[in-house]
Amino acid sequence: MALRSDAAIPPEVTDALRVVIDEAGITEDVDLIARILATGVGLGLDTSSRLDLKITSAALTEMRAAFQLFAPYRDIPKVTVFGSARTRSDDALYRQASDVAAALAERGWMVVTGAGPGIMQAAAEGAGADRSIGVSIRLPFEEKPNAVVASNDRNVAMKYFFTRKLMLVKESHGFVCVPGGFGTLDELFELLTLQQTGKAEPMPMVLLDEPGGTFWTGLQRYVDEELIPAGVISPDDFDRLLVTDSVTAAAEHVTGFWRNYDSLRWVGRRLVLRLRSEPTDAEVDELNERFGGLLAEGRIEKSDALARERDDEDRVELPRLVMVYDQFQVGSVFRLIRAINELGSAPTGTARAA
Repeated sequence: MALRSDAAIPPEVTDALRVVIDEAGITEDVDLIARILATGVGLGLDTSSRLDLKITSAALTEMRAAFQLFAPYRDIPKVTVFGSARTRSDDALYRQASDVAAALAERGWMVVTGAGPGIMQAAAEGAGADRSIGVSIRLPFEEKPNAVVASNDRNVAMKYFFTRKLMLVKESHGFVCVPGGFGTLDELFELLTLQQTGKAEPMPMVLLDEPGGTFWTGLQRYVDEELIPAGVISPDDFDRLLVTDSVTAAAEHVTGFWRNYDSLRWVGRRLVLRLRSEPTDAEVDELNERFGGLLAEGRIEKSDALARERDDEDRVELPRLVMVYDQFQVGSVFRLIRAINELGSAPTGTARAA
C-alpha cells in the first residue's frame, strides 16, 4: 500500500499547525518546526503501526534531551572516546584512556563518552567531572552511568543505539578509539564509513593502544593484506587514522588537525575550505601540484567569502581556498587538510576546533 505524502495533509490542518507554532511563541526556524509537526500528522494519516510511532516518538524525545544537554557547551571543542565497558581499572588501556582524556582536557577540550564503566569511566575520570559529558544506553544487563558523569548531571540516557551514536558523533571534533569489542569496532567502522563517503566532515581519528600493544596494528595488517588487495576500499582509506600507543601523539593529532584548517562548506559544485591563516601564492601553487588530480576542473584558488556564505554570515572573516573538487574522491579531502596544516604559513601553537 502506498504511503501518503505531506501533500495529503488538508490545508486547514497545515494552517492550524502554523497557529500552534505562533501561539507557542516560536519565531526562529518556523519552517523547520512546521515540517516536523506536519511529519507527525503525516504519520497519523499513514498506515503506521503503533511500534513505528513509538520508535519515532522515543527518538525525537531522546534527540531533544541530548540537544538540550549539549547546547551550553556548543562553543567548546569535544572529543569522543570509544572503548570497552569490560576493561578493568588495573589494565594498561584504562590508564591510556584516562591519560589521553586528561591531556585533551588540559588543552581546553571536553570529553564525551558512552557514560558506562571500563574505558568510558577511565576517560571521564581523566577529563574530570567538569570536562565530561555522557551519552548512556539503557540496557537490562549494563551498569548505570559511571559516578563521574552521574555526579555532574551531564548525562542523557538513550533507548536506541542509533540516537546514541548520533550524539556521540555529531558534537565532537575528534575521536579516540581504545581497543574494545563489537561495539567499539562498530563505532569505528561507522566513523570510517561516514568519512569515506563524505557524509561527515573530516575529523581527526586516533586508534590508541597500550604501550607495545598489537590490537590496532593487527587491524591495520588485515586492511593491508585483505581489504585493499580485494579492492573493497581505497589504498589510502586507512591513512586518515593515526595508529599509536603514545598518549602525547594521540592528543597532538586531535588538536593538530585544527592547527590551520577551520571548516568546510559546499557551495554548489565548489568546495570551500576555511583556514586560520592565508597561504602564500607559492603555497597554493604547491597544493595544486600535489592535489590537482583530485579536482574535477580548474585550480585551487584563494578567495574571499562567497556570496552564499556572506548571506549566511558563515565565518566570513576567514581566508579561504575554493576548488571544484571531484566528489567521487571526497574521502581524500583529509589529505589536503593535512597538507594545509603543514604549510609554513599555518599558525603555531595548540589549536582548538571551531
